[in-house]
Amino acid sequence: MLGLSALLVALLISLFIVQFLKLQWACRRLPPGPTPLPIIGNMWVMDFKRQHETLIKLAQIYGNIFTLWMGPIPIIILNGFQTVKDGLTVHAEDVSGRPSTPFWQRVASGKGIIFTSGHTWKQQRRFGLMTLRNLGLGKKGLEHRVQEEACHLVEFFMQERGQPLDPSFPIVHSVSNVIAAVVFGHRFTIENKNFHQVIESYDYMVKFGSSVSEMLYDIFPWLMNHLPGPHQKVFYCHEFLRSFARNEIRNHRENGPPDEPQDFIDFYLAQIDKSKDDPTSTFDEDNMVQAIFDLFLAGTETTTTTLRWTVLDMVAHPDVQEKVQKELDAVLGPSQLICYEDRKKLPYTNAVIHEIQRYNSVVAVGVPRECIRGTVLQGFPIEKGTIIIPNLTSALLDPEQWETPRQFNPNHFLDKDGNFVNKDAFLAFSAGHRVCLGELLARTELFLFFSNLMRAFTFKLPEGVKEINTEAITWITLQPHPYKICAVPR
Repeated sequence: MLGLSALLVALLISLFIVQFLKLQWACRRLPPGPTPLPIIGNMWVMDFKRQHETLIKLAQIYGNIFTLWMGPIPIIILNGFQTVKDGLTVHAEDVSGRPSTPFWQRVASGKGIIFTSGHTWKQQRRFGLMTLRNLGLGKKGLEHRVQEEACHLVEFFMQERGQPLDPSFPIVHSVSNVIAAVVFGHRFTIENKNFHQVIESYDYMVKFGSSVSEMLYDIFPWLMNHLPGPHQKVFYCHEFLRSFARNEIRNHRENGPPDEPQDFIDFYLAQIDKSKDDPTSTFDEDNMVQAIFDLFLAGTETTTTTLRWTVLDMVAHPDVQEKVQKELDAVLGPSQLICYEDRKKLPYTNAVIHEIQRYNSVVAVGVPRECIRGTVLQGFPIEKGTIIIPNLTSALLDPEQWETPRQFNPNHFLDKDGNFVNKDAFLAFSAGHRVCLGELLARTELFLFFSNLMRAFTFKLPEGVKEINTEAITWITLQPHPYKICAVPR
């Protein structure tokens, strides 16, 4: 019996050594990086609560392009503004794919916009961009929807009469209603229980993303499918969201096609009918349902989280808040409707919004890309199918690009005369072919929500509270800890 045990131990050690040597051989063709171990790869070096900071520290050792192994899979990390920008734009088409992990394959099934590649992604993304433009993106039509929700948010805060409140739900409700108007053609009241469940379901899925549970599912999907755990609740949430979307689609079909399409579903149903005889078409109800999921996920989470940081930053920097209010009072009338075009007359306010995005870096690392063909990044040959992760935070904190990268400083976006200045290193919306689909909508929302709130309120800590936690919680996005503030009417 002892001899059999010794034989098994020797066999396991031999297998470990063989796998270790195979990994070392594979590393020869890749950018440098920490030594990977069999099975776990480089997971032993990662602090998953502060991934972006770990990647910045590793770049100081191995250079701005390096390799990390997640289990048996090599991942190329791009770090620092120049490397991230070149990696995503110089060979933009080469790195335009999206890797398919077991979890997101189960959730998205190769449908929609965010988690697809190739023909499906190109057709769905092009249609999404065209539809947003047709619905008024960059024009007064869609801006009016944002202004309406900004007014609802101000009204909600006003009802609290300066008492302590958690601003999270009213903010996410208002931002979600912008997307609801785009997709469904109508808004939902704050009392609507189904819409509450929509918001809660997306929130749960975001918190599941990048968690240990998601990684375990990706490594052992066949096992996890038969085990209880948070992944099962995620699948329930996703199914609820799909059912919610299908119900809205069914209502649109029952009402019949309007004379002019009024929302995303109207445009998509018309496109399905238009392309029904095209064998290359990807327009069907499954893709429409997933595209709706993607629009809500991308259009709600990052903007909501940024606005939550916005309120927190104004409490933490009352001098900045006061300066923004003085500029708004000097340029705009107390009852004047604020338009996106007004940002050109409000350089300091505009600079503060950009600095909030830079300093808090809501999307810590970019959504992974995949090489759709062999390419060269920073002189390293990269094979087709290789996963690329751009560390967007490293560009927003690059000491070569920002005067005080680790400090909140609106002057990063102002010249010596106080004029607003765009910065190339501001990659909050990523870059290349996969740049954020709703970037212009997000910019519009951030400006209109922020300026309306700043004009109406001064944000302060509740009485007796001396300080507030400004550390981030890492999910798919970097979120602030729950907090309460007082929105004191001005």
